Amino acid sequence: MNNPLINPGIGTFVWMLVSFGILAFILIKFGWPMILVALKKREDAIEQSLGEAAKAREEMKSLVAHNEELLRQAKLERDEMLRDARLASDNIIEEARAKATAEANRIVDNARESIEYEKMKAMTELKNQIANLSIEIAEKLIRAELSDKPKADTLIQKELELMKLN
Repeated sequence: MNNPLINPGIGTFVWMLVSFGILAFILIKFGWPMILVALKKREDAIEQSLGEAAKAREEMKSLVAHNEELLRQAKLERDEMLRDARLASDNIIEEARAKATAEANRIVDNARESIEYEKMKAMTELKNQIANLSIEIAEKLIRAELSDKPKADTLIQKELELMKLN
């Protein structure tokens, strides 16, 4: 077990100590500031990222509030549009109802006029028939009266019976 790596001699130990000192000096002189700069950059980057994350979080809160406001406005507009649509629908129904009522009244008035016209026409025809019958009866009476009085009475009776039948 005379391995020089396990049991180094005093000379090896001194040279190892000198080389370690040189290495430590080089690292402290040149490496350590670079490591500190890298750590500072990383720390700054982390702080910046945290700041950006906080800013993004605030922006998200703002966007959420803005979205909620937009949603509330959209709901209000929807409700207003529905209300307007209902009013328009009610107005259209009311107008249709009024037009239908007016049309029904016009039809009823036309029917009344037509009925009145037909009634007057029937009355005129009836008066004409009565006048014609009266003239015929008068004619027959005059003829019969001139010829025979008992016959004239009989004739009048017959004509009256005929008129009652019609």
